[in-house]
Amino acid sequence: MYAIIETGGKQYKVQEGDVLFIEKLEAADGESVTFDRVLAVSQENGLTIGAPLVSGATVTATVEKHGKGQKVVVYKYKPKKNYHKKQGHRQPYTKVTIGKIQA
Repeated sequence: MYAIIETGGKQYKVQEGDVLFIEKLEAADGESVTFDRVLAVSQENGLTIGAPLVSGATVTATVEKHGKGQKVVVYKYKPKKNYHKKQGHRQPYTKVTIGKIQA
């Protein structure tokens, strides 16, 4: 059984027990979160696709930790003009473990 959920502007295919790194959520460590934007659910009897969401379907997950991703360096440079700019960015994330898929 799997589900396709939407969170943080991205879509994820999840199964029970999966560990995901998603866009940062406002939830404390160890707290349970529910994703109600479920786009599709696969069960034993077939695939249910929402239009656009599957009604009554939810995915429950537990927040493991918050953190920052690897640093991305942005370097702008124009030759012969004495222009260069260096900037770094670390995207915050939330690590969650998928618990239960209800459809």
